[in-house]
Amino acid sequence: MNGTEKVVKHLEMIQAVIKRMAINSLFVKGASLLLVITSQVLFVSMVLSSFQKDTYVPKEKPFVCAVAAVLVFFILGFWILDGFFLWLERLFRYHYDAVRQQEDTDFNMNVGIHNNKSFSNWGSAIFSTTLVIFYTIEIIFILFLPAVLLFSEYW
Repeated sequence: MNGTEKVVKHLEMIQAVIKRMAINSLFVKGASLLLVITSQVLFVSMVLSSFQKDTYVPKEKPFVCAVAAVLVFFILGFWILDGFFLWLERLFRYHYDAVRQQEDTDFNMNVGIHNNKSFSNWGSAIFSTTLVIFYTIEIIFILFLPAVLLFSEYW
Protein backbone atom coordinates (compact mmCIF):
# COMPACT_ATOMS: atom_id res chain seq x y z
CA MET A 1 0.00 0.00 0.00
CA ASN A 2 1.43 3.37 -0.93
CA GLY A 3 1.17 6.54 1.17
CA THR A 4 -1.96 7.92 -0.49
CA GLU A 5 -3.88 4.66 -0.06
CA LYS A 6 -2.86 4.54 3.59
CA VAL A 7 -4.09 8.10 4.12
CA VAL A 8 -7.42 7.26 2.49
CA LYS A 9 -7.83 4.19 4.74
CA HIS A 10 -6.90 6.26 7.78
CA LEU A 11 -9.47 8.90 6.82
CA GLU A 12 -12.12 6.18 6.45
CA MET A 13 -11.31 4.94 9.95
CA ILE A 14 -11.64 8.46 11.36
CA GLN A 15 -14.94 8.98 9.51
CA ALA A 16 -16.28 5.80 11.08
CA VAL A 17 -15.39 7.08 14.55
CA ILE A 18 -16.99 10.46 13.85
CA LYS A 19 -20.14 8.70 12.67
CA ARG A 20 -20.19 6.54 15.80
CA MET A 21 -19.88 9.62 18.05
CA ALA A 22 -22.77 11.30 16.19
CA ILE A 23 -24.93 8.18 16.59
CA ASN A 24 -24.08 8.00 20.31
CA SER A 25 -25.10 11.64 20.66
CA LEU A 26 -28.37 10.89 18.91
CA PHE A 27 -29.06 7.97 21.27
CA VAL A 28 -28.38 10.18 24.31
CA LYS A 29 -30.79 12.82 23.02
CA GLY A 30 -33.40 10.12 22.37
CA ALA A 31 -33.03 8.71 25.87
CA SER A 32 -33.36 12.15 27.44
CA LEU A 33 -36.46 12.88 25.35
CA LEU A 34 -37.94 9.56 26.43
CA LEU A 35 -37.32 10.51 30.06
CA VAL A 36 -38.97 13.90 29.54
CA ILE A 37 -42.01 12.42 27.80
CA THR A 38 -42.58 9.69 30.39
CA SER A 39 -42.18 12.14 33.25
CA GLN A 40 -44.67 14.50 31.64
CA VAL A 41 -47.17 11.65 31.31
CA LEU A 42 -46.68 10.92 35.01
CA PHE A 43 -47.15 14.54 36.00
CA VAL A 44 -50.16 15.06 33.69
CA SER A 45 -51.88 12.09 35.29
CA MET A 46 -51.06 13.53 38.72
CA VAL A 47 -52.37 16.97 37.73
CA LEU A 48 -55.59 15.52 36.33
CA SER A 49 -56.05 13.33 39.38
CA SER A 50 -55.49 16.25 41.71
CA PHE A 51 -58.66 17.92 40.45
CA GLN A 52 -60.82 14.93 41.45
CA LYS A 53 -62.23 15.05 44.96
CA ASP A 54 -62.04 11.35 45.88
CA THR A 55 -58.56 10.57 44.53
CA TYR A 56 -55.46 10.84 46.68
CA VAL A 57 -52.48 12.22 44.80
CA PRO A 58 -49.14 12.55 46.57
CA LYS A 59 -48.76 16.23 45.80
CA GLU A 60 -46.91 17.14 48.93
CA LYS A 61 -44.16 19.57 48.14
CA PRO A 62 -41.28 17.31 49.20
CA PHE A 63 -42.46 14.44 46.99
CA VAL A 64 -43.05 16.54 43.88
CA CYS A 65 -39.85 18.52 44.39
CA ALA A 66 -37.82 15.35 44.90
CA VAL A 67 -39.17 13.78 41.70
CA ALA A 68 -38.49 16.97 39.74
CA ALA A 69 -34.99 17.24 41.20
CA VAL A 70 -34.16 13.64 40.27
CA LEU A 71 -35.42 14.23 36.74
CA VAL A 72 -33.37 17.42 36.38
CA PHE A 73 -30.34 15.51 37.71
CA PHE A 74 -30.79 12.86 35.01
CA ILE A 75 -31.23 15.50 32.30
CA LEU A 76 -28.01 17.18 33.43
CA GLY A 77 -26.29 13.80 33.25
CA PHE A 78 -27.51 13.29 29.70
CA TRP A 79 -26.37 16.83 28.87
CA ILE A 80 -22.83 16.14 30.13
CA LEU A 81 -22.70 12.79 28.31
CA ASP A 82 -23.91 14.40 25.08
CA GLY A 83 -21.26 17.10 25.49
CA PHE A 84 -18.64 14.38 25.87
CA PHE A 85 -19.63 12.79 22.57
CA LEU A 86 -19.69 16.18 20.85
CA TRP A 87 -16.23 16.94 22.27
CA LEU A 88 -14.82 13.66 20.97
CA GLU A 89 -16.46 14.24 17.60
CA ARG A 90 -14.80 17.67 17.38
CA LEU A 91 -11.41 16.21 18.27
CA PHE A 92 -11.74 13.55 15.58
CA ARG A 93 -12.77 16.20 13.06
CA TYR A 94 -9.58 18.12 13.88
CA HIS A 95 -7.67 14.86 13.51
CA TYR A 96 -9.34 14.20 10.15
CA ASP A 97 -8.28 17.64 8.97
CA ALA A 98 -4.69 16.99 10.06
CA VAL A 99 -4.51 13.54 8.43
CA ARG A 100 -6.01 14.66 5.11
CA GLN A 101 -3.08 17.05 4.63
CA GLN A 102 -0.45 14.30 5.03
CA GLU A 103 1.31 12.38 2.30
CA ASP A 104 1.75 9.23 4.41
CA THR A 105 0.30 8.06 7.73
CA ASP A 106 1.06 5.69 10.57
CA PHE A 107 -2.67 5.19 11.42
CA ASN A 108 -2.31 7.12 14.67
CA MET A 109 -5.72 7.71 16.30
CA ASN A 110 -4.46 9.82 19.21
CA VAL A 111 -6.65 12.93 19.27
CA GLY A 112 -5.08 14.37 22.42
CA ILE A 113 -2.70 16.44 20.32
CA HIS A 114 -5.68 18.58 19.21
CA ASN A 115 -6.74 19.63 22.73
CA ASN A 116 -5.16 23.06 22.37
CA LYS A 117 -7.30 24.12 19.39
CA SER A 118 -10.34 26.37 19.62
CA PHE A 119 -13.56 24.74 20.84
CA SER A 120 -11.67 21.55 21.65
CA ASN A 121 -12.34 21.34 25.37
CA TRP A 122 -15.15 19.48 27.04
CA GLY A 123 -16.68 22.61 28.57
CA SER A 124 -17.11 24.33 25.22
CA ALA A 125 -18.84 21.21 23.90
CA ILE A 126 -21.20 20.99 26.88
CA PHE A 127 -22.13 24.65 26.56
CA SER A 128 -22.44 24.70 22.78
CA THR A 129 -25.44 26.62 21.54
CA THR A 130 -27.40 23.61 20.32
CA LEU A 131 -26.95 21.59 23.52
CA VAL A 132 -27.78 24.56 25.74
CA ILE A 133 -31.00 25.22 23.82
CA PHE A 134 -32.00 21.53 23.65
CA TYR A 135 -31.43 20.66 27.30
CA THR A 136 -32.69 23.98 28.67
CA ILE A 137 -36.00 23.39 26.91
CA GLU A 138 -36.09 19.89 28.39
CA ILE A 139 -35.45 21.22 31.90
CA ILE A 140 -38.20 23.83 31.47
CA PHE A 141 -40.59 21.06 30.37
CA ILE A 142 -39.55 18.94 33.33
CA LEU A 143 -40.23 21.77 35.81
CA PHE A 144 -43.47 23.15 34.31
CA LEU A 145 -45.95 20.45 35.31
CA PRO A 146 -44.57 19.94 38.85
CA ALA A 147 -45.08 23.68 39.33
CA VAL A 148 -48.67 23.32 38.09
CA LEU A 149 -49.17 20.40 40.47
CA LEU A 150 -47.76 22.29 43.43
CA PHE A 151 -49.88 25.37 42.79
CA SER A 152 -53.08 23.54 41.79
CA GLU A 153 -54.51 23.96 45.27
CA TYR A 154 -54.73 27.71 44.67
CA TRP A 155 -57.07 27.33 41.68
